[in-house]
Order: sequence, then structure tokens, then C-alpha cells
Amino acid sequence: MKLVSLNVARPRLALYKGATINTGIFKQPVSGRLPLRTLNLDGDQQADLAVHGGLYKAVYAYPSEHYEYWRGELPEIDLPWGMFGENFTTAGLADADLHVGDRFRIGSATVMVRQPRMPCYKLAAKFQRDDMIERFLLSGRSGLYFSVDQEGEVGERDSIELVSSNDDGITIAEINRLFVRDKYNRELLQKAIATTALPESWREYFLPRLRGPAVNI
Repeated sequence: MKLVSLNVARPRLALYKGATINTGIFKQPVSGRLPLRTLNLDGDQQADLAVHGGLYKAVYAYPSEHYEYWRGELPEIDLPWGMFGENFTTAGLADADLHVGDRFRIGSATVMVRQPRMPCYKLAAKFQRDDMIERFLLSGRSGLYFSVDQEGEVGERDSIELVSSNDDGITIAEINRLFVRDKYNRELLQKAIATTALPESWREYFLPRLRGPAVNI
């Protein structure tokens, strides 16, 4: 497992559907090493801190393996590393194998798997496609957010080493399944709620579903 590309950006203005938006999604690969701090990478910044960034979204990772799928889906679009707004383009990390609570060492930093990425309209703006959010969700290829357990320096080609595995925790792929396709799976809902490393906002989101879908009488 390794870090294929390290990508950062400052917020910039972009035009989408006739409106000007401010977004940090236009990540660009950088060489050399960068400090990874508790809230983000040096040189990186989020435009809207109400929904991006923070302790549980300090750094966004997207598997390079997903790019092959998207090249088939979007052959007309150039897809350089960082195209999905990720800070880390990775190799060897699979959503289906990553448990919330797993810890990894990258460079001299230690990070923890926290949650999948839920796309907003800024992904649609990046691709200039109104259907991009739905396609991204249905693909199940969300990538993941890390929190930072230990600050350090990271760089392109760093190895990604498993420090500890939370095998009882829900996986990133299972959360995606719950969010999109299997919303009332009690076994997965209970697994998610029992995963202590999952941010509280996710547990609050899943708890009402244990009562099952609303029935109109």
C-alpha cells in the first residue's frame, strides 16, 4: 500500500449553472513532503468549514484503482490524480476492506479511518455534470476520510502501513451500502451504531432507521 499522489489546493472561484461558487475541490499534485496536521495538510484549505474539514475529515483519500472505473464511465473527461478532490491518491486501499477505526502510518504521521465521502454539488461543479453526485453515490466508490492521530510529514510514494485493525467496525463499503442501497439492513445499522470510532453524526443519522421505514396508513 502506498501514497501515489499528494494533492492540495486553496479555495478558488468557479462557475456552475450560472452561479459563482467558492471551492477547494480543485486539488493539484505536489512534490516533496508536507506536514499533516490535526485539521489538514499544509497548503490545503476548505472553503466551507460547516460541511468540509474538521477533526473527522482532516484528509480525504481516494483509491487510484477507482480511476479505471471512471475512465470507462467518463471517457471524454481527463482524469488526473486529484480529480475527485482527494488529498491522498492511494494504491492498495479498498473501501470494502477498510474498517472505521483502522489506523495507518503514512510517512511519520498516523491516521484513522473515520467515514466515507458524501458528495455535494461542488463535485458536480468540478465535472460540470448535473448527474455526477448520483453517479458517484451509485458507484459505491466513495473513498474515505481520515482523522489524524499523530501529526507528521507525508509525501508522494510513502508507504501506507497498517498499525491496528478494528475488525469489528463497519467498513466504508458497508456504510455506502446503508446510505444508498440497503437503508434498513438491521445488522449493518447495529454494526454502524456500535462502531465507536464512527462520528456521532453518523450514528444519529442511522439510529432512526432501526425503527424501519415509515408506513403511510
